[in-house]
Parts: sequence; C-alpha cells; structure tokens
Amino acid sequence: MTALPDGLEPLLDVEQLRASDAWAIGERGIPGVELMERAAEGLFELVWHRAPAGAIVVVCGGGNNGGDGYALARLLREAGRGVSVLHTSDPAKLSGDAAAMRDRLPGEPPLPFAAGALDGAAVIVDAILGTGFSGEPREPVAAAIAAINGAGAFVVAADVPSGVDAATGAVAGAAVRADVTGTFHAALPGLWIAPGKAHAGEVVVVDIGIPDGGPAEPWIGLIDPAILGTYPRRGEESTKFASGHVLVAGGSRGLTGAPSLSSMAAMRAGAGYVTACVPDSLNDIFEIKLTEVMSAPLPDDGGSHTEAGAHEVIERAGARGGALVLGPGLGRADGALAFARRVAHAADAALVLDADGLNAHAGALESLASRTRPTILTPHAGELARLLEIDSGAVAAHRLDHVREAARRAGAIVILKGDDTLVAEPEGRVGISRGGAPALATAGTGDVLSGVLGAFLARGMAPFEAACAAVFTHAEAGRRAARALGGPDGVIASDVVDELARTLE
Repeated sequence: MTALPDGLEPLLDVEQLRASDAWAIGERGIPGVELMERAAEGLFELVWHRAPAGAIVVVCGGGNNGGDGYALARLLREAGRGVSVLHTSDPAKLSGDAAAMRDRLPGEPPLPFAAGALDGAAVIVDAILGTGFSGEPREPVAAAIAAINGAGAFVVAADVPSGVDAATGAVAGAAVRADVTGTFHAALPGLWIAPGKAHAGEVVVVDIGIPDGGPAEPWIGLIDPAILGTYPRRGEESTKFASGHVLVAGGSRGLTGAPSLSSMAAMRAGAGYVTACVPDSLNDIFEIKLTEVMSAPLPDDGGSHTEAGAHEVIERAGARGGALVLGPGLGRADGALAFARRVAHAADAALVLDADGLNAHAGALESLASRTRPTILTPHAGELARLLEIDSGAVAAHRLDHVREAARRAGAIVILKGDDTLVAEPEGRVGISRGGAPALATAGTGDVLSGVLGAFLARGMAPFEAACAAVFTHAEAGRRAARALGGPDGVIASDVVDELARTLE
C-alpha cells in the first residue's frame, strides 16, 4: 500500500499499536512496565489539571488497561489525592505488568464495583476495557458503564472509552461517554470515527517513549491543514485554461440552486472556467444566477435532463479534459437517472459523482469500476446505504467498514460525509476529517464540496490528495463562515462558498 501523503497525521490500528509495543519492548529494550508507568503519568497530568480537587474513583478492568488504572491510582494517592479503586475483574487474575501495578498500589485495596461507590466523585477514570475490545460489553462491565455515565462526574478514559471499538469506532452496546480520552503513543481510528467519536470527548495523545522507526505502516490518518501543500497556486504564467475546466452537469425544476452552488464553489476553489450543463428550459435561470459561469443548455423533458443530452456532456468532457461534477440537483426522473448513468460510464474525464448521480447507481456500484479516469463519490450515510443496498443504520454503526467496502467495489474514492467525513480509496488508505464544523449542517453544503473537488481535480491534484484537501477546505470554510456570522446556526451554503478563497490563502 502506498504511504500516506504529507498532510495526514498517521493513526495506528490495533494490530499496528501492538506491534509497536512489542518492537519497543523486544527490539529497543524498553521494559513493558516502564511503558505502563509513562501511560499512567500521562493520565495523572490529565486528571490533575482538569480536576485539581475532589474525590477520584478509578474503575479497573482486567489486562493492561486495568494495569494503567492501578498505576494511575498509585500516583494519585502518592500525590495526596483521595482515590477509591474499584474493579470489574478479579485483580488476582492479573498477570505480567498489570499484576506488578496492582501489587504497587498503596493504601486501601481495590473493591468490587458498586454503583454507589461513585457517589460524590468529582472524577471517574475509566480503565475497564482496552484497545483489544470489540463487540458488546457483558456484565458486570455493562452495568459499570451505565453507572459511570449516570454519575454526573468528569470522566477520563484510559486509551479508549470502554465499549468503543478502538479500530473502527463501532459501538455495539453500552459505552462510556468520556470528557477526555488519554490515548497512548498514537491516536486510534475509533476515537475519531462516529459513533465512537461522540464517546471520546477531547482526545489527548500521551507520549510513552516509543521511539520513531517502528514496524507500523499506517494506512489511515487525520487530515491536517498541511494537505493544502499539494494545492497548485496560480502564478504569473497561469491562464484560465491552465487553471482547469470544470463541467457541472445537473439541475432540474425546483433544484437550480444545487448546480449553481457547485459551479460557484469550483470557481472560488480556483478553476479557470466552469461550464454548467443544464436543462434547456431552465437555462435562462442559470444565465442570470451565474455571471462568471458559462452554461450549456441540453435537451430536457419538463425541466429534467434526458438521455439525449448525455452525448454533448461526454463530448465536452473528452474535448476539454479537466473534471466533471455529475448529479447536483439532477432529480430522480427516469430520464435524468439514465442521463447520469450514461455520462458516468462514458465521460473521459475525472468524475465527481454526487446527489442523484449517486442514486442513479444504487445497487450498481461495480459498474463504475470499469472507468479508466479518476472517480470520486460523495455520499452521506443514506446514499451510501442505497449504493450498497443495506440499511442506513448499518452504515451509521460501521462507517469505516462500509466506506472501505464501497471504495473497493466501485474502484473509486468514496467520501462518506459527516462530522467525521471519511475519504477511502480502493487500495485501502483512509483520511479522516477532524470535524468541528457544525455550520455545514445545512442544505447545499454538499454541493459546495462537490464543486471544490471538481476544481482540485481539474487543477491536476492527485485524486486521493485532492479528496482529502477538498474535505479540509470545505470544513475550514464552514468554520470561517460561522465565525464571521457569530455562530453556525445562520450559515447558509453560499456563505461557505464565500469563504473558500480565504481558506485556500
């Protein structure tokens, strides 16, 4: 697998994290108990600075996660804090480093978990289930998780909130809702992917002294601002032709806004020129709305595209190159869906497939794999469910698994939109948006993203980097629009378009 590009902060999956630990212990000679001590020291700092006073309860499970909890409890007691230690797994059954930490615990011994023991706690530390957990917690762990969530205390999770699958973010049953998660050496994907992301709170990576150069080859990473380092800037020799041409094919009666937003977003994201391929009977609307964009009226039926117009789009795509954004405002008339299928399969240009362009391929993902030019799909969870012919709830529960499946089956990059927008390519690499852009939760912002994608592809960016950069630019423009307007609630899609140029600069 190709290495992650600059601009993606590597995350380690569970197996890679274990391999890094084993390498540090076996090859670099760092004792495992020392790594556990450093993890506990990092947790100590989190607890101490966020809750400098008040009673603390540390809830320990079995295995190394429990060992982290016992080590933390010792440090807190040595610092003079009042700490109660509860267990959900018999401490006598611990072994190795975790048993060593149990034996070092001074003061009162750990007690079996009881919900009443949480009463009055200012801080609860969740050290029950670790990174190796998946599935649904069983009793007594499930009851302990419910009690922690209901206690009203500040919650610190060790490595991963109990009940969250650290590899994927899946939550099959009860899961701790932490205010902050201290994770060790490298962040885990499940802390950044919904629904696990909602349980992690603030994520703090604790350096436990594992040196660089380990065996891990990360395939998944967080998208950072540095991803825009691959964006080609205009220079003195630039022309509108060198800046790239974007075709936007879509629109229907009642849905003229979507292709207009995509077209303007492509312009603001640096495309040299944009042509909107729209239904002929609606062309006057686009001529008025889009003064910087050319329009190409196509045959229509009552304001909807028909398959008869596909040939012109295909010809334009082949002649001009650049990128084609297909689907914004297309509608679901039979003729429009046939138009989308024919154009998608035959257009000799990089393709961004959005909105009803996606719905035209519901249950037919594999048909896109025959394309020879870059292809990017931009579904939300409902659209991805239709593409995969599964329930949308299944997509929401297992976002990483399903976006990777879709990318593999379509032979395309798939962007699964959300606060944790995921960018998956067929070869397996994945980028994750850090999110934090609630302003994007309004109609039309998906069309803006499609326009940005079209511009970045038309300017010659590599497809995976273009997709990750577009996701970052889109989210940051949303944050900027919210700041400019005093909050996210009044932001509309055109406000996000207006912030694109400032974001890129």
